[in-house]
Amino acid sequence: MAAVRGLFDQLFCDRLNTRLLGGAEEPIYIPAGLAVEEAGLSSVEAYNRLYFRYDYLSSALHESAHWCIAGAQRREQLDFGYWYSPDGRSSQQQQLFEQAEVRPQALEWIFSVACGQRFRVSADNLASDQGASHDFVTAIVGQAQRWCAGDSLPPRGRLFMQALANQFDCAEPLSEGHYQLAMLG
Repeated sequence: MAAVRGLFDQLFCDRLNTRLLGGAEEPIYIPAGLAVEEAGLSSVEAYNRLYFRYDYLSSALHESAHWCIAGAQRREQLDFGYWYSPDGRSSQQQQLFEQAEVRPQALEWIFSVACGQRFRVSADNLASDQGASHDFVTAIVGQAQRWCAGDSLPPRGRLFMQALANQFDCAEPLSEGHYQLAMLG
């Protein structure tokens, strides 16, 4: 965990004034200069804070994926300006959630492969008793495979993936063989 946080900070702290921080009850992105009265995160800092849950590596990789995808305007907004509906979403809300999560979860999968971590698709809706839809899982696989086939990874995502692969000795994190539907069962 410390290695992943250290890599992120080494790559992005000075260059983009952003730090990856653990220990949060819920993940959240807080732009520099903004105070948030949630989960004890009320201090104002001069740097952007990307918090992940407790000390969970998968949460750190997932939140890093969101940050790597977010454009400059999104990175100026609390939690990138996205809506979030908590556990217990309706079917319609779950469908919107899944549409918004395809790219972040595909990039999280790539980060997971780069550091030797198992990836699991997250429907993030335990109370509703709905798992990830087949369409969602298929879309994540398709996005990861497109990135492997040459579609441009987000530049910060490519940089972080390469640093993870170097740190964890993963020779080819963008090999399509890593990203098959059968691997997510």
